[in-house]
Amino acid sequence: MSEHRFTHTLFQQHLDEQKLPGSRCRNCGELYLPPRPLCPNCHSGDMSAEMLGGQGRLIAFTAIHIAPTVMLEAGYSVKNPYFAGIVQLAEGPAISAQIIGVDATQPQNIKIGSQVQVAFIERSGSEHRALAFEVIR
Repeated sequence: MSEHRFTHTLFQQHLDEQKLPGSRCRNCGELYLPPRPLCPNCHSGDMSAEMLGGQGRLIAFTAIHIAPTVMLEAGYSVKNPYFAGIVQLAEGPAISAQIIGVDATQPQNIKIGSQVQVAFIERSGSEHRALAFEVIR
């Protein structure tokens, strides 16, 4: 990742390569995911790339029954819901993503605090990978 040029396109390129990039402010040390060109904490533009390990814990989730078009095209529906959640990574940042590895028709089987690992999903009809996290059993 070239420094000072954190863009959505570059973030997507790293996801396609099954890498999870973040950015760290060289001024105050804050770490961000997705990467940012400017630090929201101290407003510095002195950011550096940092690849993240992708392990964390689930801090919030919901089952989605009424899906947006891209998820309908992936096969999700009222009868086939999916989970979306917020994951707090071991390195600190939190990010929202699809949560996989648990049946969304049985939400009692997923818990806040569940350990998760990054996953990169290939969806038919898309040339890019989507970010997700899989529950570790």
